Amino acid sequence: MQNKILYLLTISLVLLSYCKDKQKTKQSLKKAWKSFENILPQLLGIVTTVGIIIAFLNPEIIGKIMGDSSGWFGVILAAAVGSITLIPGFVAFPTAAILLKNGAGYMQLGAFISSLMMVGVMTIPVEVKFFGKKITILRNILSFIFSLFVAIIIGKVVG
Repeated sequence: MQNKILYLLTISLVLLSYCKDKQKTKQSLKKAWKSFENILPQLLGIVTTVGIIIAFLNPEIIGKIMGDSSGWFGVILAAAVGSITLIPGFVAFPTAAILLKNGAGYMQLGAFISSLMMVGVMTIPVEVKFFGKKITILRNILSFIFSLFVAIIIGKVVG
C-alpha cells in the first residue's frame, strides 16, 4: 500500500511540474534517465554476483561463514571483504538484506556494511595523492577498527 501511495505522489508531482514548465520537466526526466543508465550496469553486476554466490552457497554455508555461529571469525572475514569491496550504498543494503535472509548474522553484516562504507582499500592510490600515505593508512586502519565496534554494538542491540 505504501508503494502505491509513493508512486501516485510521484506521478502527481511530475504531472504538476509538467503543467508548470514542460521544458524543465522534460529536461529533468532526461537527466534522471541518464543517471539511471549510468547506475544500471553497476547495479546489475552486483545483483548478478550476489545471485551467483547465493546459488552456489546455500543458506547453511552462508550461515557457517557469516552466520551467528561463525563468531569473530565471521565478523573479521565480513569486515575484510567489506574493506576490499567497492559497492555503492544503494546496492550494499539490499545485498545485506539478501544475505540476512540466507543465514548471515547481524554482527557480521554490521561489520561488512560499515567497513564497506568506511574503509577504502580499492581507493588507496587516489586517497594517497590527496591526503598522503600516513593519513590514508591511519584512516583506513581506524575505520576498520571502528567497523568492528559497530559490529559489537549491533550484536549487543540485536542479539
